[in-house]
Amino acid sequence: MVGEGVLLECLQNPAVKEVLMVNRHHYERKHAKLKELIVPDFLKLEGFEDQLAGYNACFFCAGVSSLGMKEAEYTRITYDTTLNFARTVASLNPGMVFTYVSGAMTDSTEKGSLMWARVKGRTENDLMKLPFKGAYNFRPGFMKPTPGQKSLKPLYKFVGLLYPLFYLFLRNQILTLQQVGRAMINSVLTGYDKQVLEIRDIKALGQG
Repeated sequence: MVGEGVLLECLQNPAVKEVLMVNRHHYERKHAKLKELIVPDFLKLEGFEDQLAGYNACFFCAGVSSLGMKEAEYTRITYDTTLNFARTVASLNPGMVFTYVSGAMTDSTEKGSLMWARVKGRTENDLMKLPFKGAYNFRPGFMKPTPGQKSLKPLYKFVGLLYPLFYLFLRNQILTLQQVGRAMINSVLTGYDKQVLEIRDIKALGQG
């Protein structure tokens, strides 16, 4: 869902000249700026290097819920997959800015009681060690979908309908995916003075 919202923002932004959408399965959308690369397993990127080279930004929006998962399985999907992809594009694209969608309450100490928060904290910490021009970890809360999105879970359709009410009472805990997308684009254009961005930081960077 986040990836689709960010994609729509990139396609309409004049600062973005070309988008390579890296998916495990085909996504039905056509646009003059858009190319698609199908990679069945992000842990196996051999043979895709040529297509992943030549870009100055990577917006990594893939992720799964930890509900019902053991720590080893969640680590493989959340940490191993992300770091393997990040190491690959870092080696292919000197000067790249890498933005990772993490989550509110992520545990930077890697020692807390919440399994998912520890794993995401480790992911954030190790991404910031890679040789990127910039590495940013976004920690959004609830996000209002962008009009025209197809990949929506029922919960987020509900959030979209009740967004005016949520905004009235929870404006510091909610974002729009347009703000998230603009903030990612601006992280490349202007940078930001923090590598870990909470909701208020994403809002600030996503202005304009």
